[in-house]
Amino acid sequence: MESTCCTGEALSPDSAQELAETFKVLGDPVRLRLLSLIASAPEMCACDLTDSLDRSQATVSHHLSVLTNAGLITREQRGKWAWFSVAPDRAEFVRSVLAELPALAVS
Repeated sequence: MESTCCTGEALSPDSAQELAETFKVLGDPVRLRLLSLIASAPEMCACDLTDSLDRSQATVSHHLSVLTNAGLITREQRGKWAWFSVAPDRAEFVRSVLAELPALAVS
């Protein structure tokens, strides 16, 4: 029987390394939830994320920094608040990852 799964090309070593590093970033539940919250709107203020996660401002800031450094989200400073959105060049990747999560969740 012929399999029709995964008919694309295999990952190059560099692509595999980059993807593995991205999945390490997303392997933390707080960061995954933050990314989901940010992706659910055109942009989110950091002030709204702390309450949504029931975490301290310092914890949320740390995780936002990790997501920003990984290139998954962008940060724009407006006055005293930072606003975050999904990085335009990673939007398709973020959408595809978040779309698959409910199917992968264990109940």
